[in-house]
Amino acid sequence: MLTRFGMRAREWVAGPAPWSNVYGLARTLIALGTCGTLAFSHSTTLFRPAVGLSEVPVSDGIRRASLFCVLPSGWLEVARWVAVLLLLVVASGWRPRLTGVVHWWVAISLHWSGVLTDGGDQLAAILSLLMVPLTLTDGRRWHWDEVSPAEAGSEAGRLVAHSAWVLLRAQVALVYFHASVGKFKVSEWVDGTALYYWLLDPSIGAPEWLADLMRPILSHPVVALLTWSVLVLELCLALGLVLGSESRRVLLPLGIAFHAGIAVFHGLISFVLIMFGALVLLLRPYQETFRFEWIRSRLPRFQASEPASAMESIPSVPRPS
Repeated sequence: MLTRFGMRAREWVAGPAPWSNVYGLARTLIALGTCGTLAFSHSTTLFRPAVGLSEVPVSDGIRRASLFCVLPSGWLEVARWVAVLLLLVVASGWRPRLTGVVHWWVAISLHWSGVLTDGGDQLAAILSLLMVPLTLTDGRRWHWDEVSPAEAGSEAGRLVAHSAWVLLRAQVALVYFHASVGKFKVSEWVDGTALYYWLLDPSIGAPEWLADLMRPILSHPVVALLTWSVLVLELCLALGLVLGSESRRVLLPLGIAFHAGIAVFHGLISFVLIMFGALVLLLRPYQETFRFEWIRSRLPRFQASEPASAMESIPSVPRPS
């Protein structure tokens, strides 16, 4: 039995390389989400005093290793912009082997030391940590590039990377499972009125102009179906861990549309970018790489060879005598 298991594991590892632009795109989206939080929120907002906290940023115990605690006191604004620059480097896709740990350090630093953070910031810290085995075994210069034979890695490295993919997908599936099932004990989600309260709340709901447009729908009994559809969709996204590829292809745009709606109604842009990255990790097989020809055609480094090839296609015309 162990021999058969070992053979299956070697076949699994010998399959397509796990380092593709699928996890590269997820890294970029997650890094941009955290970067947006830091870039558009002043340090006095992110690290403001709160009940039970004698000092900010929080720097007790292991949190002393936070980026926002290693710099001298009073340098929070400098630390914030250093974090933004580091995350922009991560999002660019340069040298995943070097920037993977940096990504986790910045994400966990915000989660450790920040006061006004949300579930997206926590998930970014977790996913960036689970991606570290992938990045450390990724020998590419850019996480957008295809894997060359020289970058294919050792059998042990491929096993580590494949295992990291399993953990990443399981973590995201667990998040959606808890998001769905956890709502079952809330009476407003059970009776179908939760969306009415969430979207019309004056502090965290939709902007006033959009709330006025949605009020007739949210005041109609159909709001119950809309509310329950959120529970069903989140549960289906969790099941994406075990569903077939065709089902995942349907779920991915549905999940993206769902979170885009959250961005529109609640304005949680950074949170939504992180969840986009999580959805890519959960529902997009790493061997089904994204094609970015429309972007590549506009980048100078991909156009550099075009003039020469174009000149080669021009037939030679004899000079007039």
